[in-house]
Amino acid sequence: MSCSENTDDGAPDPLDAISDAQAAAAFRRLVRHLRHRHDAQNIDLMGLAGFCRNCLADWVIDAGAPLDKSAAREVIHGMPAAEWKANFQSQATPEQIALMDESIKRNAPA
Repeated sequence: MSCSENTDDGAPDPLDAISDAQAAAAFRRLVRHLRHRHDAQNIDLMGLAGFCRNCLADWVIDAGAPLDKSAAREVIHGMPAAEWKANFQSQATPEQIALMDESIKRNAPA
């Protein structure tokens, strides 16, 4: 199971009552927050929440944005993903990878 799988179980969701403009504003705020918090490593986000910056980029594409994976990641990272990785990403430890693997198992099924 990946972070890109659909987590919608089909039940009515109050989230759907939020306007697209409000949801978009909240999404942009989240992305800008992550752009500021380079210390929040993708591997740690995956380990705690089962998603990361790259997942957000995938979700943007899934939502219909006319971007390829590289362009979508640049939008989310605020710079080319390779540049972000070189400047801010640390080497994942075996413990971080294990935590990520367990976390992803808890993601909702497609």
